[in-house]
Amino acid sequence: MTHDLVTSLRPLLTAEASAEAYAAGAEPGDLEQAVWLRLLERLDAEGPPRDPQEWLRRAVRSEARRSRRTSRLERPYAVEPADDPDREPERLALAAARGRALREAVRRLPGRCPRLMEALLSPEDLTYREIAGELGISQGSLGPERSRCLGCLRRLLAPEVAAP
Repeated sequence: MTHDLVTSLRPLLTAEASAEAYAAGAEPGDLEQAVWLRLLERLDAEGPPRDPQEWLRRAVRSEARRSRRTSRLERPYAVEPADDPDREPERLALAAARGRALREAVRRLPGRCPRLMEALLSPEDLTYREIAGELGISQGSLGPERSRCLGCLRRLLAPEVAAP
């Protein structure tokens, strides 16, 4: 039964999808595929439609409208995401290695510098007030403390990093 229905509806679906596709901004094959899927779902849930040709015409128009709505909301990328040089695997791996090296160096700092630097490097982008509260120091002493810690970090990393 299903095979006979599909065979008998194929020419009509091809014609209807070809007629509606251009105005919908879709490929005829995409419309056909969507309608076949809807038909199979319907056959599974409710059985065959009473008037298969009329059901098919309505289904094609419905899919074309859905395609038009979707295409109005979709925006093409300015560039292909794969072309983004900042997302190349090698660059990502090098950036991750630099981040690990920096965090290892931060852990080797003296005093409360590791906690301060971790708070400054936090992805949460904490404010000076939040960092001062977290470390239990005054907000005014945070700047000078940060400068001392950065100086220690520079001296610690100097032998590991080649001069530019």
